[in-house]
Order: sequence, then C-alpha cells, then structure tokens
Amino acid sequence: MRTSFFFLVLFCCVAVGLVAAGCGKESDSRKEVTPEKIAPVPSPTVAKSARELRMKVDLDALPADDLPAAVKMIREAQQWADRKDALARPAPGDATDMLPYMTLKMNDAVLEETFALGRGFMLKSQRAAGNFGYMYDWLKKEWVPGDSQVRQAGSLWGLALCHRHRPNDQTEAALQKGFSFWLDQTIEGPVPGTLLVRYGNDPKVSTGTVALVALAIVEYLKTDTPIPAARRQMLTEKLEGFLKYLVWTQRDNGLFADSYTPATKTRSSGSSPYYDGETLLCLCKAARQLGYDFLVPVIEKAARATANTYLVQAWKARKDMTLTKGFYQWGSMSFLEYFLAGWKEADLYADVTLTLGWWMMHVHETLDRGRNHAYAVEGLVSAYAIAKERGDILAMTDLLYVIDRSLYKLTAWQIGGPLVHANPFLSAHPTDDPAAIGGIMNAARAWPGRPRHPGDTQHELRIDVTQHQMHAVILAMEHVYGVR
Repeated sequence: MRTSFFFLVLFCCVAVGLVAAGCGKESDSRKEVTPEKIAPVPSPTVAKSARELRMKVDLDALPADDLPAAVKMIREAQQWADRKDALARPAPGDATDMLPYMTLKMNDAVLEETFALGRGFMLKSQRAAGNFGYMYDWLKKEWVPGDSQVRQAGSLWGLALCHRHRPNDQTEAALQKGFSFWLDQTIEGPVPGTLLVRYGNDPKVSTGTVALVALAIVEYLKTDTPIPAARRQMLTEKLEGFLKYLVWTQRDNGLFADSYTPATKTRSSGSSPYYDGETLLCLCKAARQLGYDFLVPVIEKAARATANTYLVQAWKARKDMTLTKGFYQWGSMSFLEYFLAGWKEADLYADVTLTLGWWMMHVHETLDRGRNHAYAVEGLVSAYAIAKERGDILAMTDLLYVIDRSLYKLTAWQIGGPLVHANPFLSAHPTDDPAAIGGIMNAARAWPGRPRHPGDTQHELRIDVTQHQMHAVILAMEHVYGVR
C-alpha cells in the first residue's frame, strides 16, 4: 500500500513539473518557436512605459530607413508648451523674440558674474604641466583621485571657449600652457599626414580626445586677438593633422571609430554617441568657421548616420536614455553649425535639433533632474538659435523657459556664486576656500551616508561639470540673452 501511494505521489509531482516547465518555456523562450512548424501568434500587447508615452509617437511605426519621414512623424506629434504662466504679457503676432515678454530669472549681471567665477575656477584648477585637477572635494578640502583623457581635453576646449568669449592675458597664458601639454604628446597617425594626441600612458587614444583638442585650436584661431604668425602656423599644421586623423576614423556606416591603439596601429570597430558627436562638432566648426571645405562630404555622411542612429534607431530600440542622451548636446551643437553653413538638407538637421530639444525637455524632463544638466542647456540653446532664425515663436517660448530656469537652478550650485542664497545647502555651508570658489557642483547638495554607485558625483567639483556649465552660459549670453 505504501509503495503504491509513493508511486502515485511521484507520478503527480512529475506531471506537475512537466506542466510548469512547459509554461515557463512558453513565456520566456519565444525565440525558440520555429515559424515553419508553428503558425506565428501575435505577441500580447505590452504596456508602454511612462517615458515612451511622453514621446507622443508610435516608435514601432517610425521608418528605420527614411530619416526625413521619421523626423516628420515625430515633429507632427510634438507640441510645444505655451508657458503662459511665465509670460509677463502676451507676445504680439509679429514678435520675433520672446525675451521682452517672458518673466526671466536670469539677468546680465548674474550671467557675467557666474561666468567670471567659473572661468576663475578653471584657471585655478590648471596644473603646472598644463592639464587640470580632475575633481575637488571642497567639504574635505582634498583632491579626489581619478582622471579622464576626454574630460581633460574637454577642459582645454572649455578654456579656449572662455578665452574666445572674453579674451585676457590669464586665459591666453593658460591656453599656451595647455596647448604645450597636449602638443608635446602629439604623435604621427596611422596614415601619412595624420596626427593624434596621447594622454600620458593611456594605451588607447579616444577619438573624442583628438576632436576636443582640435576644437580648442579652432576656438583659439577664431579669437578676436592678434596671434603671432609662427604660433598660428604651428597650430594650423597640428589642427590639419588632427582633422585628417578624424576623417580617417570614419567607418563605412558614417559613424567614427571610438578609439585607436598606437601599439597595434588598429582602430576599434565600435562607435560612441559622445565621440561621434564631439567629432562631428569639430569637423563642422572647422569647415564652417575656418573654411576646410574638404570636410563637407565627411560631415554630410556623418550627419545622416548620427541622426538616424541616435534618434530613429535609438528610439525604436528604446535606448534613448543612453544613446540619444549621450549624443544630445554634441549633435545639437553640430547641427546648428550645419544649419548655419547651409549644407545639404540643412533644414532636415534643423528639424532634428528641434526634435531633440523637445525630447530633452518633455521626455527626459531635464528641469526635474537631480544632477547637473548644463550639457542639456548647450543643446537647448542650439535649438533656440535655430527656432529664432526661423521665427518659430512657439518653440522659442518653450525653449526659453527651460533654458532660463535651468541656468537659474544650476547657477545656484556654484560655490561662492551669485545665487548661493537660492541654495539652502550652500547657505548652510559657506566656504572661502580659494580652490573651490567658482566651481560647480554636480548636485544641489551632498547626501552624507547615502550609498553611491561608482562615478556618482554630488557636491564634488569635477572639472568637466564647470566646463560644460560655462559653455552653456556663454552660448546663452550669445544666442538667448544678447549679452555681448
């Protein structure tokens, strides 16, 4: 009897297990279904995420191989916010600028002061060798270990932007020291005529590093101050070598290899949304502002590839949070240059910039971000400049509101800045530490004791955060507030 009962129980357990296994396979392994043997069954409708719902467009319906059609679909679904609550008075129908009609939080005096302090922080952070202290913990009054070749190169570019905006002897001297640091590490590239820069003992050269050093040279050569002929010639020769190297990194698909290994003389097979954007911006600025027309075919190929990859394909794959965000400000600044140059399909890339700007405000919800988003302002100002050029008042209104409120919010994160009173944490932690004054925090405050993932910067002053914010301020002064 016991034996019969045992086998009965065993039989039931096996049967239940087989049923459970079958159910699990059906729900988790749809890829194993063979269409030739089993008629395909429509997949159950998957609920859209809140983020996807905010996009206002059917992502699956976007044509993957027709960029103009995809951009048209997206633009038709996007509606600019009217920001009526922020308007001091309604704008007349013939208005060409929203500044006189919106209640603004930023003004010329605050913009000038925050810029001067941020530039001062960058100057103080430069090391004797010419590169920069990477990150400073102003609460502990100590430098935090860490470094990044791309962010170091970006800081040189940031210094060149400050110099071009408000040239003086201090930024001139700092730039020459920075150029010496990088140009002393210049080596021959993979093919004749190409040059690239190393960063210390790093075994690989990031494409973004070369692009950002080249951008620093472009900004310096366009500065409205005399440059000795020998220095101009030397920098021009280096720039042309870097530009030829960047052209060499372009892959058949139009994107750029993200790195090169000098020891093996090989370039990577992958691309990066950051480096693709940085490289495109460098090529666009060099072509439009310095007349390097041989770059235009490369630019046009890259523009189509990056817009399709980081807008359409990224959205269809639901990877906008990583791919679109990484490309965002670099692509927007690039496409502004492209639009102003009037290259092939310039209006298409202007539409891409506005599309990305709407996404940054209404999908990525930049104003609600808890970390520094000056990078977003760089892109939003680019969209604003295009909207202003086109006379698009609806777009200008929405963009102006987010730009102005973003700059106010982020300026309140500056140590010793003009809006310290708007930040309870900084008001409660005053400091006269000269190493900290002018630096920009990556968050509104510190959260002592809260667990942090690697790379989560809060109150610490990382050099690239200040660099991006100063560039955002410079762009806003030029294109939005009209501060000269």
